[in-house]
Amino acid sequence: MMADAVEPGFSLMSLEDELTCSICLSTFDCPVTIPCGHNFCQDCLLTSWKDSYSCPQCRTVFATKPELKKNTVLSTVVETFNLRSSKSEAGLQGEESQPEEKDVIRCDACMEAEASQTCLTCMASYCEEHLRPHRENPVFRLHQLTEPIGDLMDRICPDHHKLMELFCSQHERPICSLCLQQVHKGCSFTSPEDQRSLKESDLRSKLGLLDGKIVKNETILSQMKDMQNKLKESATKKKRAVASQYQYMRDLLSREELDTVNAMDQEVESGQTKIRGLMAKFAENIDNMNKAKEDIHSLLSQTQTMGFLQVSFNLPQAVNFDPYTPRINLDSKKVLSSEAFAAALKKHLTEIFKQPIEARIPMLKADINTDIIADGEKLDFGPGYIPFIPGNYMQFDPTLHSGPVRLPMPPNPAAQVKAGHKKKTQKNPKKPPQPTDNTTGKANLAKSMENLLGFGVKDKPRGCPPAAEPKEQPDNPDIPQEMSSSEKRSDLLKYGTVLTFDPRTAHKRIVLSDGFTKASVSDDHVNYNDCPERFAVCSQVLATKGFSTGRHYWEVRLSSNNFIGIGLAYSSMDRKGPISRLGRNPLSWCVEWFNVKLSAWHNSSETVLPNPNPKRVGVLLDCEDGRVTFYNVADRAYPFHSFEFPFTEAVYPAFWMFSSGSFITLCKLQ
Repeated sequence: MMADAVEPGFSLMSLEDELTCSICLSTFDCPVTIPCGHNFCQDCLLTSWKDSYSCPQCRTVFATKPELKKNTVLSTVVETFNLRSSKSEAGLQGEESQPEEKDVIRCDACMEAEASQTCLTCMASYCEEHLRPHRENPVFRLHQLTEPIGDLMDRICPDHHKLMELFCSQHERPICSLCLQQVHKGCSFTSPEDQRSLKESDLRSKLGLLDGKIVKNETILSQMKDMQNKLKESATKKKRAVASQYQYMRDLLSREELDTVNAMDQEVESGQTKIRGLMAKFAENIDNMNKAKEDIHSLLSQTQTMGFLQVSFNLPQAVNFDPYTPRINLDSKKVLSSEAFAAALKKHLTEIFKQPIEARIPMLKADINTDIIADGEKLDFGPGYIPFIPGNYMQFDPTLHSGPVRLPMPPNPAAQVKAGHKKKTQKNPKKPPQPTDNTTGKANLAKSMENLLGFGVKDKPRGCPPAAEPKEQPDNPDIPQEMSSSEKRSDLLKYGTVLTFDPRTAHKRIVLSDGFTKASVSDDHVNYNDCPERFAVCSQVLATKGFSTGRHYWEVRLSSNNFIGIGLAYSSMDRKGPISRLGRNPLSWCVEWFNVKLSAWHNSSETVLPNPNPKRVGVLLDCEDGRVTFYNVADRAYPFHSFEFPFTEAVYPAFWMFSSGSFITLCKLQ
């Protein structure tokens, strides 16, 4: 450079007058030379040229506006002069300001002035002077201008060297227009800004879900702490009552008293252990969801769109489980029996010891019909209780209670005792009790506890090994109480349609028979031809007909109510990917029996439903109202769930089966 050629003894300070613009009287800023040979600052010269074009120094007039060219040599001298003149004044200040200049985007044409706009068509940044052709020449009117961008190279497609102005939704990566015509042909796409908006909306909805789940978990955790205290108080009260009963006969039954107290302690410890385990699990869930919130906040604070779009986020598995308060108390058969035994034995011994020794043996053989009071309530053991008689052990009927085998006793009815509860008389003992909402709730609670304590395995039965497949039930089962509405089956049959399974879509585990109206699951793969329509991951099959208008009704018969799903799907649903299972994507809807639990699934969102255990299921599709309703078909049609959705394309009846030997039959409507 010219600055390097200057002799060390020569001072540039003597050239200050020569390096000064005659218009602004300051050192040159982007000096340009005009045809008369004089130099001026570019901005100063352009400002002075309003009505005519003349040299401000020698007054030479030019007929047309001269072409201005930067005087690079003079510019270098001015830079050297400014550097040396400010070195003594600025000191380290220049070094500190140096990194700030790195963020300034320069004009790619002159490499000096700060860029005013970036052309995404030319893939270059321009200052206001070099941007004039884009503003004034119609040839550039279609060029896309935007705010200055410093990372243009990061936006260039490495394969085609074009601007990546699109985002492939299927492969989740930015692409250029040539990518869309070649490798990503047929893929759905959008703009990076729209994709970011979608992702931000999804993350914010997940953030709201996490907040709700955390509040629920914290509420349940507080309730369990209160239950823990109540459990301790209840245990203390019951142990005190039992100890007072045994105090009277301590000399005779000290061993029995100790065993009873130890048994209660074991019950309390068992309950405490369960609560501690659940509390630890809920606390862990809260920690996981708090961490997920922090990750979402961190992701939302990221300013780089490309980096933001390339980061994926999945919610923790804890959000799939609703917290609950377990029902743990000291009302087990063992505790109730021990408490009642102490009260009965005390009463019997008291009566016996009041009598002379000669009268005690006849008293033992006499019938005993006495009420036993404990904690201020009459106790009722139940129909299996046999009163205590010295010389024998208190026995219980093994068909009603757990314990030793009942010994032969006199045919007298015994005092009916059960701690803290009065027995309800059954009007018809021969008729088995019908299931109620309470029993169903307890069963669901037990299943939820199993799922919570071992939710690390996906789609796999947890807890005890699955029982044998239930026996086939009649088509006309008892209808659960929660189904208060029903429809005449004849009103639905007028919309009846004939369906057959589409062999092109059947997974290789599914065997089609009976004129493509029966689909069953086999452990051996069927030798189907490979085609894009076939399901490759999940054992599923679609019907041949799709519907987009009108009303349509069909019925299917289920071989069992476990590991079977019935629903609808668009033909564009994924057939081979990880989300190709019915209800686990936005393009399908289904009701599914899994581990004997009935759930409604759409877009990986689950809604647990009361399970009517149907053997025949009816499906009414109303395309005009955008609704599909599932019925338990018996003497009438009882609806148990509905989906509402807009029809963007034709929907096809869809079916999922898992257990080997399971089958679904498309019924002939009569």
